[in-house]
Formats: sequence, C-alpha cells, structure tokens
Amino acid sequence: MTTRLRITHEGLLRGGTALFALAVPAVLGGMVWELYRASAMARQTFGWHFLVRQDWDPVAGEFGALPFIFGTVVSSALAVLIAAPLGVMTAIYLAELAPARWRRPLSFTVELLAAVPSVVYGLWGMYVFAPWLRRWVQAPLGAGLGFIPFFHGPAYGIGMLAGGFILAIMILPTIAAISRDVIAAVPASQREAMLALGGTRSEVISRVVLPFGRSGIIGGIILGLGRALGETMAVTMVIGNAPRISASLFSPASTMASVIANEFAEATTRIYVSALMEIGLLLLGVSLLVNILARLLVRRLGVNAQ
Repeated sequence: MTTRLRITHEGLLRGGTALFALAVPAVLGGMVWELYRASAMARQTFGWHFLVRQDWDPVAGEFGALPFIFGTVVSSALAVLIAAPLGVMTAIYLAELAPARWRRPLSFTVELLAAVPSVVYGLWGMYVFAPWLRRWVQAPLGAGLGFIPFFHGPAYGIGMLAGGFILAIMILPTIAAISRDVIAAVPASQREAMLALGGTRSEVISRVVLPFGRSGIIGGIILGLGRALGETMAVTMVIGNAPRISASLFSPASTMASVIANEFAEATTRIYVSALMEIGLLLLGVSLLVNILARLLVRRLGVNAQ
C-alpha cells in the first residue's frame, strides 16, 4: 500500500468512526428538542403550574404532573431504601467474605437478575407478589399500625408499596455489582495495614474498605436510583395507576413513566399529547441528571484510587 493510499484509508477510518460517535449525542439532542417542541402547548397553557397541579382530567383538558412526580419520587425512594443495604451487604460478602469457589457463581446469579425482562417482573409481581404482600404484609401492618398514615387504608396488594418492592428487586443487581467492583478495587495494602495493627475482619471492612469506596458505592446507588426513576413496564403492572397523592403506602399511585405507558394510546387531543410529552421531557431531564451525578461520583473514586 502506497503512502498516499494509506493516508486516505486512515482518514476514511477516522472520519467514519467519528461520524458514528457523533450520531449518539445527536440522537439524544434530537430527542430532547422534539420533546421540548411537542410539549410547547402544555407549557404555554399551564406554565410552571403544570408541575404543581394535581388535576389530571383528559375529558376536561386539565393536566398537572404533581401526582406522577410524587409517585416517581416515593416509589424510587422506597426502592433505594430497600435495595441499597441489601446490595451493599451482598457486595461485601461477594468481595470480602465468600469462599473463593462460591464468588463467581454467586456473582453470576446476582447479575442474572438484571437480565430478566421487566415485563416478567411485572407478571410475577401482579400474580404472585402482590397477593402475598396483601395477605402477609399489608393486612398485619394495617391491623397493627393502621393508625399511622403510611399503613392506613384497605390492603389491595397492588399499590405504592408493591411498586417500591418490585423496583428494589430490579435495581439490586446494579447496586450489588458496582459496589462489589468498588470494594474489590480497594488496595490490598490498606487492608494489610489495618490487619497489621491488630484489626479484625469486620474492622477492616467498616474502617477501611467502606470509607475508601464510599464515593463509588454511593455512585452505584445513584445509578440504581436512575434505573428506578425510568422503569416503566413492571411498575405500571403493580402500582395501580391512579393519579392521586396519598400518604398511605397501600394506596394505588402512578409514576411519570407509567402514565406515559398507560395513556399514550388514548391521547386523542393535542393538549393531551403535549402534556404527556412534557412529562416525558421532565422524566428524561431527571434521569440524565441522576446518571451524570452518579458517573461523577464513580469517576471521583477512580481518581482517588490512583
């Protein structure tokens, strides 16, 4: 190959790969622009009040996103509260305490949860988990602690609590896998120094491993939160899909993702479509912000480790 031909070949390779690489942010930018453009009517009609209105009446043309923002925040917070301690404890066992022959199969099993399609989680949640939750969790809690607003009201099975539990199961492998990698990246010299000072295994974990990997573990939890915020199908099938705000965890609710999945086919007016587009724009913005924050935290861990 002559020198000129080689330069042309290198230039084509560089230009072609750059084009494909730039296509990804271009698609994201186009998506944001289209959501912004299509939601213009809702923004002009309701302004900022769209974010704090509780009305959702497609027949009367009245729309507000507050019940869906509330449902998204509460269900995602529940999921993180349940999944974060379980995921971190799982990661500690896999990285620090498990016998070597068990680490790989156990890690593979945990990561396999992430490969289960969300509709399967939804089916299992609707027909198996929700009836179990109603009989063995909601009914006893309502009978014993029904005076507390969180556990007040009839036990349906489906509702905010079921949505939080299903989301927790779905984000558990994300938190566990990232936390395990973070813990494994802690330098052995840090552990050996603590052991040389007479520290026990539990003291090494609590005083060296977890403080050293704190930023990365928090980053993994926030990545799990990002998945919980945007999860659609499974939570749609178990949360009840009611546009209301209630303190009770037993009450049906709805999230930003579930209202879009449920109602896009019924949106026959321009203002209805525009309101759904504005909810989609809001959900995309929150998801991007959470993911950027998580990656910054994980990157900070990498810098500290170096």
